[in-house]
Amino acid sequence: MTTNSKVQQIKAGYLPGLSDDEVQWHVLPFECNGTRLEVSVPMLTGAQMQALANRVRDAAAKHLRSMTVAQIIDVIDRAMARLLDRNDAYRQQVEAWLPVVSGYDADMVRLGMTGFFKTFRAAQLKRFVAEDFANPAVLDGFQPAPKGGAVRAFGPDLLVHSWAGNVPALSLWSLICGLLVKAPAVGKLASAEPLFAGWFARLLAEIHPPLADCLAVVWWRGAGGEEADALYAQADTVLAYGGNQTLDALRKRLPVTTRFLPHGHKLGFGLIGTAALDALKAPAVARLAAWDVMRYDQQGCYSPHVFYIERGAPVPPRAFADYLAAELANLQRRFARRELDLEEGATVARWQQTMEWAGDTHQLLGPVDAAWSVAYSDSLQPLAPTALYRTIAVVAVDRLDDVLPVVAAQREFLQTAGIAAGPEELYRLADLLGAAGVTRISAIGSMSMPEAGWHHDGRFNLLDLVRMTEIEQSAELAAQPLASYAD
Repeated sequence: MTTNSKVQQIKAGYLPGLSDDEVQWHVLPFECNGTRLEVSVPMLTGAQMQALANRVRDAAAKHLRSMTVAQIIDVIDRAMARLLDRNDAYRQQVEAWLPVVSGYDADMVRLGMTGFFKTFRAAQLKRFVAEDFANPAVLDGFQPAPKGGAVRAFGPDLLVHSWAGNVPALSLWSLICGLLVKAPAVGKLASAEPLFAGWFARLLAEIHPPLADCLAVVWWRGAGGEEADALYAQADTVLAYGGNQTLDALRKRLPVTTRFLPHGHKLGFGLIGTAALDALKAPAVARLAAWDVMRYDQQGCYSPHVFYIERGAPVPPRAFADYLAAELANLQRRFARRELDLEEGATVARWQQTMEWAGDTHQLLGPVDAAWSVAYSDSLQPLAPTALYRTIAVVAVDRLDDVLPVVAAQREFLQTAGIAAGPEELYRLADLLGAAGVTRISAIGSMSMPEAGWHHDGRFNLLDLVRMTEIEQSAELAAQPLASYAD
């Protein structure tokens, strides 16, 4: 990193085997609260991309594949310990520059990163692996299979990550998944957040250089050209995040034999039952709901768009909406919403206008010029996206069961539902929501903070990346007469 009095400059990416002067660089400018940052991202040719892919593949064959999962977890844990240490240079970069590139409040980023990094400590990673593999040792070698014979899991020959930039450090999730299945990887930076993946690779290079050699972090403009095609042609697995249109275009570029694991747009929502709506509990639940709306300004796929509130409790739905509005106002004073560009501001204004013009259907609470918006409806409404940026709908319903047909209509976009209800009601609703397509059910207040090892979009994070090789019992039995000790 270099610094002058006006502009801060950082080189992004991670290119093992390539020197900076061999590569063309492109500058991405960012400005926030008077701080200007220029991030230089590497632009590789098709030949350079192919050479880089070969290098990480060779490094994985020499180093990564011979490491045990326990050893890999130990390295990652040491990296997380440094990222959690506020005196560490990498942690200081995270706190200094991720707010600038993302525009999010610095304290929001600091707290969010601490919570995020904690989910990748050793104990959590061991649970993560155990979630997908009954015997995690199958990642290290052949293990006896209950049905006879033996089985082993092999990660991709080359894993390509395509990251979105809506949430800072999103790249860490897929990078760690790739390492745990011992896959050499090349990641494509998002222009909106081009920093963290390269920092993580450089941190690994300090802790365990051979492991870092198995990773590369690159960039290309838009959908990319021949350099992107050169990389995709070599990948046997592509893990991608982004808008559905972008993911569909990427799918069409890949060879038919390439495994494609997309994670697109989702619609989160909350259900709050009468048990959570007395005079004591309702304000506390509203406070938690406001945190779910506030975190990263609803840019995560797990963020809520609508809260459905059950009638018949001491605190009616309209009063809950007022509580939520007050809590969002409080959070704005503590964690200010990032500045919106013209298009984003226009999107929010159009949504507010739609709510205002809806007559008796919706009621917009709070000042129109506030950095948050709550739209209240006294009748059942579809599950639909808001304008994001702390815009939320609160909908009154007679029974929470009434919501099921409404959310089921958005089945392909369902992922996270937050629930505030008693134990029996929780499990009853969870059964119905799961049948409707929901894949993650959390507490209100935890919607935007998924647990380590959660099944992203209802899939297996690690199992989806591997192929299983089986030695059948017949092969074992046939080998016995051929042993040196056979009579």
